[in-house]
Amino acid sequence: MPSPASPSSFDFDLFVIGGGSGGVRAARMAGQRGARVALAECAALGGTCVNVGCIPKKLYSYAAGYAEAFEEAPGYGWTLPEAPRFDWRVLKANRAKEIARLNRVYQGLLDGAGVTLLQGWAQLVDGHTVEVDGRRHTAKHILVATGGMPVLPDLPGAELGVVSDAVFDLPAFPQRLVVVGAGYIACEFASIFRGLGAQVTQLVRRAHLLDAFDEDVREFLAREMGKAGIDLRMNTQAETITRDEATGRLSVSLARGQVLEADTVLFATGRRPNTEGMGLEAAGVKLDTRGAVVVDDEYRSSVPSVFAVGDVCTRLQLTPVALAEAMVVVDGLFGDGRRRMDYDFVPTAVFTHPNVGTCGYTEAAARAKFGEVRIFATDFKPLRHTLSGREERTFMKLVVDAKSDRVVGLHMVGPEAGEIVQGFAVAMRAGATKAQFDTTIGIHPTAAEEFVTMREPTVG
Repeated sequence: MPSPASPSSFDFDLFVIGGGSGGVRAARMAGQRGARVALAECAALGGTCVNVGCIPKKLYSYAAGYAEAFEEAPGYGWTLPEAPRFDWRVLKANRAKEIARLNRVYQGLLDGAGVTLLQGWAQLVDGHTVEVDGRRHTAKHILVATGGMPVLPDLPGAELGVVSDAVFDLPAFPQRLVVVGAGYIACEFASIFRGLGAQVTQLVRRAHLLDAFDEDVREFLAREMGKAGIDLRMNTQAETITRDEATGRLSVSLARGQVLEADTVLFATGRRPNTEGMGLEAAGVKLDTRGAVVVDDEYRSSVPSVFAVGDVCTRLQLTPVALAEAMVVVDGLFGDGRRRMDYDFVPTAVFTHPNVGTCGYTEAAARAKFGEVRIFATDFKPLRHTLSGREERTFMKLVVDAKSDRVVGLHMVGPEAGEIVQGFAVAMRAGATKAQFDTTIGIHPTAAEEFVTMREPTVG
């Protein structure tokens, strides 16, 4: 089917492929602006974040946090009549109910905006044509928002392990879990399952966790995770996995010759853009070596009518970033075109135990960009743990450009780090200086006040 010659002959003004956070946001906002919009999705609405990512992961993190609270309770005068018992089946069932509710919410948002929802696998035929399960639809503009997907490493027996998409619904709770990886997902699930009572070993190929994070943050988090009972093995790689057919248990052979026994092996060793089998390259859409759609500042691909946002393209892989990118596309196509995306000072959090929150530059990146910097850091036992009996500590760090006095990096490891850093991110986006931090009155007693009371630089 050739592409129509005039816009009036298109079936839709915008055709969105992918019903995750970015896709739904773009479809809904375009629909509300009067555009004729279709969205194709072959799975549950909400994408990775809602179904097998941010939301269920945070719910499981909350579940793990109760174990810490039970442990702390005696220090505050609470006597538990018996040892708390955790029921994996109840957690899974309650999570599934909440995710189903969110799926319905997403459906309602699309319906309310007049978006046509097409259930099925979508493939690009050309720059104006999408085929969904054998039926072709034309559109003036096409937006690819299919996200990413986890990948298994290339090692013998890898198929015996699981990826993060499957870990929420394991048939039985793994008493012994081996986590392979060092990024967000690996560290978060290591913390979650340790908190829920599993014996956890985390295999890290390099000498540190969280590769793109500040070095002090990485080292501090590793110590805290170790104190929580996670067996962190740095500079360690899995070589093979085998299963004992009689017991179902797994054996993980390491490069050093050691063997670990496990009920489950979780591979969190990377994700790839979800572009395979979509006909993108055949339609002329350029992909990079990872398979991500190459886009310009307006998220336009090498085919002018085809756009891409979120994890499927070449930018930051964070849900709020995908939402913001979607709004840039919608504003460009159906608005005044003034909205732009700025990737400086994008805050993020890692829901380990304790949490990590960060915004701006690491110390190393700041030195490379600004030259002279001043560093302010503190490491302390939170007030909560003066009675709880726990040895957990909190770490905070500010990176300041010496020339302008602007705070260009803010990092925290500690409870509610994400909640705290989100507020400071607003100030950093506005260009707040260290002098302005210093003249801000802290809320006492809180951990957050430490960010406005650090006076003496530790380095700089």
